[in-house]
Amino acid sequence: MDAWFTLQLITWYKKNKRDLPWRNQTNAYYIWLSEIILQQTQVTQGLNYYLKFIKNYPTVKHLANASEDQILKDWQGLGYYSRARNLHSTANFILQNYGGKFPTNYNDIRSLKGIGDYTAAAIASFAYNLPYAVVDGNVYRVLSRLFGIKAPIDSSVGKKQFQQLATDLLNTKKAALHNQAIMEFGSQYCKPVNPNCVECIFNIKCFANAHNLVSSLPIKEKKIKIKNRYLTYLILVDKNKHVIINKRSANDIWKGLYEFYLIETEKEITELELFKNADFISRCPTLFALKHISKQYKHILTHQHLYAKFYIIQLSLIHNKFNDIVTINSLTKFALPRLIDKFLNDCKIELFL
Repeated sequence: MDAWFTLQLITWYKKNKRDLPWRNQTNAYYIWLSEIILQQTQVTQGLNYYLKFIKNYPTVKHLANASEDQILKDWQGLGYYSRARNLHSTANFILQNYGGKFPTNYNDIRSLKGIGDYTAAAIASFAYNLPYAVVDGNVYRVLSRLFGIKAPIDSSVGKKQFQQLATDLLNTKKAALHNQAIMEFGSQYCKPVNPNCVECIFNIKCFANAHNLVSSLPIKEKKIKIKNRYLTYLILVDKNKHVIINKRSANDIWKGLYEFYLIETEKEITELELFKNADFISRCPTLFALKHISKQYKHILTHQHLYAKFYIIQLSLIHNKFNDIVTINSLTKFALPRLIDKFLNDCKIELFL
């Protein structure tokens, strides 16, 4: 362990740390919730979700006994919904196998669904002060810049090198404090863009600062390939204000959430092309009234760009062969993708009438 590093780091943290509700406590369940919620999510966005979840599900048992629909509804707008499904599944597993008490050793924590090396180390150290070093995006930046590590962070060699360095630097007697400190420093000072190098406590010893490599480190080996998807939603409504929705069950984005009838194509289609589409013809009888065509909505995911349009189509009657028929006013009770929720917030109710 490099004493100079951990001493300066912890001293800085004690003076500059943010007051966040999941800190300064050792409840493993709450720590787990916070870590899952904050995956791919900024603190400012995740905070209200965290507060909602500990209020609605104060224990593992409460979370396990809730329905998946209820949990997905509370998760709505946060994205990456597999996190919510894994939370529910893992809560049930903990209830059945550990009597509702969160496991207390690293290997048991790591074996839980939805928990990887980083999350297991975070829970083990924050809840039980076990000597496991966390390595997340913030830690990668701090270590690569400070020590001049050029191994790609998304390579197996790079991951092993960073994990070993983080472990060597860890103050094993103050594992929780050390881990919180290095992540906070990366988040608040050693940022991806425009890091505060002038006031950085390590600027004199920083390899990247000395060699003008701050903007180049850390290095990623792989480039993300973006897939474009074109979604045409048919909002089928009748004179009684009924609308058809479906629950997504495929192993794809938004699994478990509700949506309107969807026609997905490889490219954007025109109104005329839609009316000739076989799926459209099978869903809409000869007589229908086109009430509204929305603007195009763009929704960006990590590996996908979604382009969606909504067609509000009035039918004289919705047949019982469609399984999910609800009233327009009840749509807000269902867990919906943010893309659809945004459309509904923009849309005037008169369009459905």
